[in-house]
Amino acid sequence: MVKRPDCPRPPGAPRWVAMFHRPSDDSWRVAAESPDRAPVLYAVGDMAQTVRARGDEVAVALWGPRDGAWHRFETPAAQAPAPAAPASAQAPASGPSPRPADEPGAGVQKLAERAEEPVKLAERMADRRHQVLMAGLSRAGLYDLSPEDERAVRALVERLDEPTVRRVAHWLSAAAAGR
Repeated sequence: MVKRPDCPRPPGAPRWVAMFHRPSDDSWRVAAESPDRAPVLYAVGDMAQTVRARGDEVAVALWGPRDGAWHRFETPAAQAPAPAAPASAQAPASGPSPRPADEPGAGVQKLAERAEEPVKLAERMADRRHQVLMAGLSRAGLYDLSPEDERAVRALVERLDEPTVRRVAHWLSAAAAGR
């Protein structure tokens, strides 16, 4: 593990602040701040995923108010960088056909484009189920998912239909509200 300087206390009145370590200049920078904890934790999760996607190590400090003074809170450890997305998930988007409609073979091109529509719809629906499930996890307070957690979410998205995913997300939100 890389040795880094301790995170300094943020300036100003106590509020929720997330600070990320920047290895390039060996400094801590404010990445998110809010009077409420939830938006800061959400931002930490998103930023951690971005940093891991770049192959870098995540170092974050979460500061907040406790008894009217600053207090440093524990954050989820981010030891291993997330693996790169598989090549199949990064399929290039196909643009409009460069062939004019009156050119020979244009009808075949249109038929091929129509055949791709169900595939695009299925991908869009899977992305939507993923978004719903991630929103439910966020409402439950799970912002910074490990690569193993992400694989589990993908497995649920692939196996469940949208109403079931929405129900699971509702349960997660309800459980968070009960805390």
